[in-house]
Amino acid sequence: MTQDDPQAVVDLRSDTVTRPGPGMRAAMAGAEVGDDLFGEDPTVRALEERLAGLFGFPAALFVPSGVMANQIGLQLLVGPGEELVCEAEAHVLAHEEASPARYGGIQTRTVSAERGVLTAAALAGVVRRGNPYTLGTRAVEVEQTHTRAGGTVHPLETLHGIRELTARAGLAVHMDGARIWNAMAATGTSAAAYGATVDSLAVCLSKGLGAPVGSVLLLAAEHLPRARRLRHGLGGGMRQSGILAAAGLYALDHHVERVHEDHAHAGLLARGLRDAGFAVRPPETNIVLVEVPGAEAITARAAEEGVRVTAPGPDVVRLVTHLDVGGAACRRAVEVLVDVMTEHVREARLVAPAGHW
Repeated sequence: MTQDDPQAVVDLRSDTVTRPGPGMRAAMAGAEVGDDLFGEDPTVRALEERLAGLFGFPAALFVPSGVMANQIGLQLLVGPGEELVCEAEAHVLAHEEASPARYGGIQTRTVSAERGVLTAAALAGVVRRGNPYTLGTRAVEVEQTHTRAGGTVHPLETLHGIRELTARAGLAVHMDGARIWNAMAATGTSAAAYGATVDSLAVCLSKGLGAPVGSVLLLAAEHLPRARRLRHGLGGGMRQSGILAAAGLYALDHHVERVHEDHAHAGLLARGLRDAGFAVRPPETNIVLVEVPGAEAITARAAEEGVRVTAPGPDVVRLVTHLDVGGAACRRAVEVLVDVMTEHVREARLVAPAGHW
């Protein structure tokens, strides 16, 4: 359902803004359903079994959101008063409302990693064995792709290194794989290869795959009963949720192979803005970060011109491509953003004190 109407709003705020097309809506309307809290929804079971098989896990659990998938996964691996190590800008810390501490009683320690990519070498100096007087690390969390770093990919060999380190130390690994589909498209790495590097994995259906809602937690079979209880306790127990799961199955059938198109469109945006003289971090997947002063003012002006973007920092504008935005829409976005950013920078220079530019 790529949108290329020259008069339409170009929404590049996130890949979560997509809307289900006619085919997905038809699949949802025709879904066979049952009460999932009783384990009786056949469409939910089909989605869970398919993703478990795809990533090489023995069990899976369908949940409403990626935040819930991550928090259940972390609580299964790290108990109250135990320690989780993750990257300093990880989504589980920056965008999940302090849920590890609030709901899991989990202590976190962080590592600042270049481009958000954790390595075994960086972790080696941080994870602690623990003793009766020192809290030991229980698990490591990695993010694929890393959102705040601009959709960067943890290479497979890097994940293997982390797995070897944690195995020697007796630690578990959870992966926030909300955009793992983008990592797969960018590298050609299989789902099973990524799955083999971690103990649990949360995959999102409502970002690159374009479903309206839903994530799936992939996990060990022995953890599934407790995972179901945690889901229920967090308010995620659903009833005839096959209507939602059907959208995920449709997305797996129709939207996985096209994810690379989003990366091509991100490249188009990056080249256009870079050619206009702006500092653009080279995108690895579908997220483009532009370094420019006054980001919030720029986003407000761009929205008035029909282009929606976000400002994750005071001097950073973020653009995210997805299946509802095609090449023509991205070219229009470049034109609008170049005009807006050029004018904003010119005005800022006029009012800046001498020597500040």
